[in-house]
Amino acid sequence: MPRSVNHVASRARRKKILGLTRGYFGARKNVWTVAKNTWEKGLTYAYRDRKNKKRNFRALWIQRINAAARLEGMSYSKLMGALHKAGIEINRKVLADLAMNHPDAFKAVVAKAKAA
Repeated sequence: MPRSVNHVASRARRKKILGLTRGYFGARKNVWTVAKNTWEKGLTYAYRDRKNKKRNFRALWIQRINAAARLEGMSYSKLMGALHKAGIEINRKVLADLAMNHPDAFKAVVAKAKAA
């Protein structure tokens, strides 16, 4: 008896992945094995870069806070230490936003930290 193969399901599976690789260059979009490998590698990159995104934003916030703190005559580490000692619990994301968009508010926070 001949072997029964579910061509409908396997073709649908391939079409799904080939659909996800639309817009890729060359064989990456239409050759099954190349497209599948590219798509799988893309998932790996996506997972990795979701973690790296957090790292990169934290680094950006620190650079912005440091630049603004130095305009106030403090280094980043001194400022963060002073904030901790003063009991001001404000995260780096908000501090960086204050430094960029609301410099007067940032100056007030720095003054409060210096006073403590």
